[in-house]
Amino acid sequence: MQLNSNFMGDNVSRTKSKDYNTVIKYDPEIDQFRGEFIGLNGGADFYATNIEELREEGKISLQVFLDMCKEEGINPHKEYSGKFNLRVPPELHAEIATKAAAERKSLNTCVTDMLTESIQSL
Repeated sequence: MQLNSNFMGDNVSRTKSKDYNTVIKYDPEIDQFRGEFIGLNGGADFYATNIEELREEGKISLQVFLDMCKEEGINPHKEYSGKFNLRVPPELHAEIATKAAAERKSLNTCVTDMLTESIQSL
C-alpha cells in the first residue's frame, strides 16, 4: 500500500492503494493516523502512530476485509449508480445554467465536467 503525504488541509489526505481509495486523517486527540478504505461494501479502517505502521495496518485491514467478503460471497466493492441529488443556492444554479448554455452543454454535462476537473486537481 502506497500512502502519499499530500494532506488536503484539516489533516486529511486522499490516497490510492491498489484499486482502493483511502482517506487518511491525523487525530491529535489520540495522537494517531486513521485510515479508512472508501468505496467498500463495509468498513475497513486502521490506525497507527506513524506512516510505516499505517501502511502495514492498512494491508492487514484490507486483507481481512477481502477474505471475509470472499468467505461470505460478497462483492467487496460498493456499486455506485452514477446519480445523486445536489441542492445548491438558486443563484449558483443560475450561474451554472448560464455557463452550460454559453458552452453549448447540458447542465448535467457542464456539472460533470466541473466535478471531473475539480477531483483530478486534488
